[in-house]
Amino acid sequence: MKYLSEEVAYLRGLAEGLEIESETKEGKMICKIIDVLENIADTLDDMQEDYDELVEYVESVDEDLSDVEDILYEEDDDDFEDDYDDYEDDEYEDDEDELSYIEMECPNCGDLVDIDEELLFDDSVDVICPNCQAIILSSEDDEDNCCGCGCSCEGDDEK
Repeated sequence: MKYLSEEVAYLRGLAEGLEIESETKEGKMICKIIDVLENIADTLDDMQEDYDELVEYVESVDEDLSDVEDILYEEDDDDFEDDYDDYEDDEYEDDEDELSYIEMECPNCGDLVDIDEELLFDDSVDVICPNCQAIILSSEDDEDNCCGCGCSCEGDDEK
């Protein structure tokens, strides 16, 4: 903007050097145009200074905001990961304590099926193969067997 101020100063000097009189119609107009150009140049200089201050302020606010975001999101991410890890560990431990499975082969299709141990001792449940829908363990078989495991001991006391 200094360039604009220098140009207006040059025009003022040129008008004085050419001895343009402010009493003539043309002289009044030229002097007034130079005054308006000088006011515009001053206003633009002020606006440039305000703009530079705003840019500096916005950059400062942006840096502060970035610091705040880092703090907030870093804590949230850590908390989430910690909570998730704790939940996952607890659930995994609970599952291990509560559930145990026995792998059996379906006599019909040969598929290996995981069966909850508790079902082996439940007299009212038939265990069905998820693949072929054949009965793997029947509640009726449990009445015939001494141990309920599906073996062929048929009520003998000997094992």
